[in-house]
Amino acid sequence: MKAVLLQGNEACAKGALAAGCRFYAGYPITPSSEIMEVMAREVPRLGGVFIQMEDESASLGAVIGASLAGVKSMTATSGPGFSVMQEHIGFACMTEVPCVIVDVMRGGPSTGLATQPSQADVMQARWGTHGDHPIIVLAPSSVQECFELTAKAFNLAERYRTPVIVITDAIVGQMREEVTLPEADMEIEVRPQPTVPPEEFVPYDDPGNCVPAMPAFGDGYRYHVTGLYHDVHGFPTTQSGEIDFLIRRLFSKICQASQHLQWFDSWYENSETMVIAYGCVARSALRAVREVREKGLDVGLTKLKVLWPFMDATISGVLDNCRRVLVPEMNFGQISREVERVNQGRCEILTLNKVDGTALTPPEIVRKLEEIHS
Repeated sequence: MKAVLLQGNEACAKGALAAGCRFYAGYPITPSSEIMEVMAREVPRLGGVFIQMEDESASLGAVIGASLAGVKSMTATSGPGFSVMQEHIGFACMTEVPCVIVDVMRGGPSTGLATQPSQADVMQARWGTHGDHPIIVLAPSSVQECFELTAKAFNLAERYRTPVIVITDAIVGQMREEVTLPEADMEIEVRPQPTVPPEEFVPYDDPGNCVPAMPAFGDGYRYHVTGLYHDVHGFPTTQSGEIDFLIRRLFSKICQASQHLQWFDSWYENSETMVIAYGCVARSALRAVREVREKGLDVGLTKLKVLWPFMDATISGVLDNCRRVLVPEMNFGQISREVERVNQGRCEILTLNKVDGTALTPPEIVRKLEEIHS
């Protein structure tokens, strides 16, 4: 293993390269631009292609096209650019095109705070594009996790034929920490390939695990790609049975992924009060939890690494073994609503919200925990 000093955004780029990313299309935007800068330098060195596009919509369009041609592809942006990408995110969901999108959150809405942190894109990552659709969203809280979760995002995208979002924030993206990089090649997954000749290939049939094979354009397998509801051959349909089959299959493959995506870290489990946090706030929360425990308060922490599909099983286990939960967030309460949904009245759910563009600090969380226990 090799230890290096990296910025969070640099670690995202290196994780993508380690996972086999060889195409990057993007448009620079603070505070994610370093991802693009690293990819502009490194992707061509590895025989891949880097393109600076005219905007974020075109960027994701190019990424989808490259992925259809068989190349692992990625883009990165921040809030305003993420909004522009939503139409193509929906297209990637419907057409089942593997790709990775990194959103380094900043204050919004609109232009908002170009260099200040936020956690307000969480619900947009889940529901930003229109219509019912499944999605996978990973949330690093350290530079090490920026590397690891970005690499894992590519494996998930390939395994389930879906876009995967890595949602970080300006603090984690811009900070520098020691990162341990693997010296040996990482385990890299590739999308499922056809096992039948081209004349027998049915591009959107269910092979039994809800994830159809995906040959690259140019491999001799011809199929139609459309954002319209389509039948198993890829052609547009208005037949209710074919539409129902498609949407249920799209959701089923992410539902089956959910049981394997209970990724979290936990400290002082089964405490009287549990904090549930993610991203940069999880860092402040861990410091706060350790401080109040030194004062005799029975407090623990669960740090989420997967935000969508929401980790109902993990959260339910936390709720079953505590009296109350505190959910600190740099928004008006986006994940806390999901915790409330899972809770079903079992214990008290409390929130601590900050939306002024500054970090939610350990002392602020300490004060809230002391107030709770007073």
